[in-house]
Amino acid sequence: MDDFSLLPAPSDDDAFHEECGVFGVFGHPDAAALTALGLHALQHRGQEAAGIAAHDGRQFSIERHVGLVGDNFTRKAVIDRLPGVRAIGHNRYSTTGGAGLRNVQPMFAEFAGGGFAVAHNGNLTNAMALKRELQRRGSLFQSTSDTETIIHLIATSNHGRLLDRFIDAIRRIEGAYSLVALSEKKMLGCRDPLGVRPLVLGKLEDAYILASETCALDIIGASYVRDINAGEVVIITDEGIESLYPFERQPSRFCIFEYVYFARPDSAVDGRGVYAVRKRIGQELARESGIDADIVVPVPDSGVPAAIGYAEEAGIPFDLGIIRNHYVGRTFIEPTDAIRHMGVKLKHNANRAILAGKRVILVDDSIVRGTTSMKIVQMVREAGASEVHMRIASPPTTDSCFYGVDTPEKSKLIAAQMTVDEIARYIKADSLAFISIDGLYRAVGEAKRNGEAPQFCDACFTGEYPTRLADYEDRGKVQALPRLAEAS
Repeated sequence: MDDFSLLPAPSDDDAFHEECGVFGVFGHPDAAALTALGLHALQHRGQEAAGIAAHDGRQFSIERHVGLVGDNFTRKAVIDRLPGVRAIGHNRYSTTGGAGLRNVQPMFAEFAGGGFAVAHNGNLTNAMALKRELQRRGSLFQSTSDTETIIHLIATSNHGRLLDRFIDAIRRIEGAYSLVALSEKKMLGCRDPLGVRPLVLGKLEDAYILASETCALDIIGASYVRDINAGEVVIITDEGIESLYPFERQPSRFCIFEYVYFARPDSAVDGRGVYAVRKRIGQELARESGIDADIVVPVPDSGVPAAIGYAEEAGIPFDLGIIRNHYVGRTFIEPTDAIRHMGVKLKHNANRAILAGKRVILVDDSIVRGTTSMKIVQMVREAGASEVHMRIASPPTTDSCFYGVDTPEKSKLIAAQMTVDEIARYIKADSLAFISIDGLYRAVGEAKRNGEAPQFCDACFTGEYPTRLADYEDRGKVQALPRLAEAS
C-alpha cells in the first residue's frame, strides 16, 4: 500500500487515514462487475484511487483510475473492458509522494510463466532494504509503492513454478499485509504471519471471493466462509481451493484499531462483529470514567456505536447533538482563509436545540493532534452546553503505525507530548478520559492484555511493535522498541 517513505506522512486534517481494501472473484461470469461492487463496499478503506485486473482465459485486462470507485467503475463501457470470470481489485490510500497512476494497484507484470497481478493492503517494513538489494541486481522500479517489491522478488526468484516463486517472495518480506493475486490459472490470497491485516473468504454460487471485510461479501450476496488465517496462503483454481502455511505458525496479532475505527461497523473482522465491539467499548468507557451529565453525544460517524454503548451503560440519554455533512469530501476546495478557518464546521454542525443548557458527554474514537477535538468542544460550548466532557473510545495514541495506517510521526501525536490532563486543558474540555488498554481488550473479548504476549497489534497505543522495522531502525526513526520480535 504505502510508498517508500520512512515515516507515515502528516496528514492535512486531524484524523487517521484508512489503509487499503482488496477484493477478488474467481469463477463468476460477472467477475469485474462484482469486484467493482466489492470495492464500493470497501471505499472507506481508501479513496485516492481504485483498480481492477481481470483475466478471460487468454489475456489480462487492467483498469486503474485516480478517484472513487463510483466515479470510475459504474460505466458499462469500463466493465466491458474487463472480460473474464476472474478479477481482483484494490482501493488505495497512500502516504506522501504516492499520488498518480503509476502507484495505483493492482500491479501487473509479465513473467516467463505468464502474467501476474497483485493487490496489497498493509505496509512492508523492509521494503527499502529489499529495493536497494534488487536495484543492485538490476531491477528497475516503475513506481514508489512497496507492493512493486513483491513483483521484483517473484521475478528474481530461483524457483521454477510461479506459486513457488510467490511463496519465496513473501518469505522475504516483513511487516503487515494481506494480498490478493491473480495468475493465468489461479487466484491467491495471503495474510502476513501475524495476521495484522484482515482478509476473509466467501462464496457466491460456485465462485470464490476474497475481501478485506465481510461487508464486501454482503453487497454482492456472497456467503461468508471463514477468515483467512494468519500466515495462510489460499490457492483457488478451477479444481477448488487449498491452503499452504509457508511460515512458522505463531500467535495472531490482529490490528486492534480495526475494531476502534477502520472496519465498517456492519463488518465482522477476525471473527468479531465490529458494531458489537464498538458498543462494548463504550460500555467499558462508561464503567471506567463515568460522570454526571444530561446527554451523551457522538462525534459522527465513527463515535456513534461507542456513544450508544456508553449511554446504555451510564443510563444517560443518547442524542445526536452534532450533525455531520456527508457531502464534504477530502477534495473539498478551501479557496480563502476565511473558509479554511471554519474548519470542523465544514463537516460537523452543532444541533443547538439538543445541546443548549446541557451537561454533555462527547464520545469520539480517538484524538490525533487534538486540533479537531478542540474545535468540536468549542462548537458545542458555543451551542450553549453548560459542560463538555470528552470520552475517547481508544487508549491515547502515543506511537506511529508502521503497518499500513497513515498516522503522523510521534512528535505530532498530542498524547506523546502531553498528559491526559494537559490534553483536556488544550482542547478546553471540562474533563477528558480515554479507555484503558485492558478495557479495550475486554471489549474485544479478552479478560485483559497479556503483557508478555499481547493478543493484538496495539503498537500505536503501547509502542510495542510485533515485527522488526528494518527500514525505520536503520535511519534512527524508531526509538526504544520494547519486546521487539524478529519477523519470520
